[in-house]
Amino acid sequence: MEALKQIYWLRLGLGIVAALICVSYNITTGTLGNSGSIEILLNGISIAIILYIISYRIIKFKYMSKIEKKGKLYTMGIGIYFISWIVFWILFYTIAQSILT
Repeated sequence: MEALKQIYWLRLGLGIVAALICVSYNITTGTLGNSGSIEILLNGISIAIILYIISYRIIKFKYMSKIEKKGKLYTMGIGIYFISWIVFWILFYTIAQSILT
């Protein structure tokens, strides 16, 4: 598989992991079930952005020599990362809220 395709699928998986981390954070801080709280959204966005930056550093270390355009390391998979993060965050949040409350 090409390096860019590997990065794409890696970012999809990391989006799912970021969603799990966001829901775990909500459970541990007791903010799960607080409807209408902007704090939940801002914490989730912050966690997702931090994990994206960490993933960029890891991907840069591993794939720097395999890609011609270095800007592709940053932008490849950014859309699927955030879409998968928000979809799975909503899914996991809903499941956790129905189980724990």
